[in-house]
Amino acid sequence: MDQRISDFSQAASVREVALRGGKADGVRLLEIDNGVLRFQLNLEKGLDIYQLWHRGMNVPFLCKNGLGHANAPFAACFEGGMLYTCGMDSLGVREGFPVHGSLHSIAPAVSLCRCDEGGVTVEADLTDSALDGKHLVLHRRVHTDVGSDALEVCDVLENKGYSDADYCLLYHVNLGYPFLDEGVTITSDCNRVQPRNEGYSYPISERSRFPAPVDNEAERCYFIDHKTPEVTVRNEKLKKQFLLSYSGETLPAFVQWNNNASGDYVLGLEPATTYLDDLFRYSVIRPAEKIGFSVRLRISDL
Repeated sequence: MDQRISDFSQAASVREVALRGGKADGVRLLEIDNGVLRFQLNLEKGLDIYQLWHRGMNVPFLCKNGLGHANAPFAACFEGGMLYTCGMDSLGVREGFPVHGSLHSIAPAVSLCRCDEGGVTVEADLTDSALDGKHLVLHRRVHTDVGSDALEVCDVLENKGYSDADYCLLYHVNLGYPFLDEGVTITSDCNRVQPRNEGYSYPISERSRFPAPVDNEAERCYFIDHKTPEVTVRNEKLKKQFLLSYSGETLPAFVQWNNNASGDYVLGLEPATTYLDDLFRYSVIRPAEKIGFSVRLRISDL
């Protein structure tokens, strides 16, 4: 322990809080502060990251739906947030499945919560199972060092069943105002970029520079094959940079969601196991097999 510190929360802290009032009443969060980053882990849904601040400034998109318990249709309950994990049964819009799957709605079973000189670490299991069916467990570990401008989510998917199982995963990382603003640039090392929808009329080059909000503007979505599994987003006005890096071997697909509609102003960066729509394909995990995935977020001053 540093001799200048009496209580370690002077350097870093983790606290469980419960919200009160409205549809978020009773929602439990872990609030983590490492001295540079402050962020919230959702203890009701997936141990996903809701709000995140870098030196006091909000970074993610927070949807007007807000936090809540209800499993309403996706458009009515999507809360946005820094990380919204999708899968493992489906991604995108597919008949017979909830939009972007059911993983985010699974309550995590927390097994470790530690805050000391080694940083802040939270571990939890998300179980996706069925009688006479699959038994998949996603072991999640969220870690940040004290005084760091980065955090990492490391997942290990384990098949505890006795037969092969299909799965899919998409890490829905969402940037919002004030970090996201007109003129923000998005750069990455790409092999190929294609629009999600046929008959797409916007130039692909427009994906790299975010525009101002426009009332009732349609979203723009791109499928990207990255040479290097990382994306950099720069805000020159704020002199800040966001770097997303991920495990490209196990997350070979990438979706970029540009939505500059007024009131729903968001940039989605989404590494995944598969693309969406007609390109959707399940991956397969064998009995007793374990497969690792990682997503690292870093916000720094330019």
